Amino acid sequence: MVKLRNLVLIISLMLLINVQIYSQNVGISADGSNPDNSAMLDIKSTTGGLLIPRMTTVQRDSISSPAQSLLIFNTTTNCYEGYVDNAWKTIWCGCPSSLTVTHTAAGVVPVTKTVTYGVVSTNLSGANKCWITQNLGADHQASSATDATEASAGWYWQFNRKQGYKHDGTTRTPNTTWITSINENSDWQSGNDPCRLLLGAGWRIPTKTEWENADATGGWDNYTETYASVLKLHAAGDLENLDGSLFARGFYGTYWSSTQYSSTEGWSLVLASGASNRSMGGKTYGLSVRCLRD
Repeated sequence: MVKLRNLVLIISLMLLINVQIYSQNVGISADGSNPDNSAMLDIKSTTGGLLIPRMTTVQRDSISSPAQSLLIFNTTTNCYEGYVDNAWKTIWCGCPSSLTVTHTAAGVVPVTKTVTYGVVSTNLSGANKCWITQNLGADHQASSATDATEASAGWYWQFNRKQGYKHDGTTRTPNTTWITSINENSDWQSGNDPCRLLLGAGWRIPTKTEWENADATGGWDNYTETYASVLKLHAAGDLENLDGSLFARGFYGTYWSSTQYSSTEGWSLVLASGASNRSMGGKTYGLSVRCLRD
């Protein structure tokens, strides 16, 4: 039973903000106007908006048994999200100026660390998207087109594989047996996409077409021009297909797309002193990953 003083408080608040209840229609307005008959809840205002719950991804995931169509604003990803068919789905996202993520070593991440990624909105790919301005796993944005440091290079991935690899110039982490054969008729699947797994819903690896559009729109001819772009793409090298050894960091760069060329090869963007173009290469190479968000 509601205590008398609480009931008085509720009635007082309803009078103060002009809450009108008609049968099953509830209206909240500054002028006391009736709610629209088609609305269960009708909020009228010319000076304020409706605030839905704001929470981090961790807080969102702690909600017990979320209801179908539950809505929140995710402060980690800067996205409006809804719970649909047993999963959180992105409704709309803004582009934050940065994204801070704590990567924990396990399954996808080679080493534990916290990274703040720069983020930029650009239509280089043919439509406005949010892009990170450093490689996935990089401590910071590269300092030049030929920056050969591990901290700027970030991590490397084989095509359609979750596990990322760090290479400090001497040792690969994790130093597990390198996969030397991948033969599967598949593009990069969402469930294996490290961008989505590490940065959150909506983030993904660019498609071949998106890299083609970026290359054409940017008028890129070499890594000097890719680094001069808002994406700051640089020569991070690769991990070789036979043994996962580091190759040519500071001299050329290769960035995976999510699109396969064949069951054994995938499309990538290749950068060098005299080239910037799309190329197909073996899926067992370890290449850099740059992420975008719809």
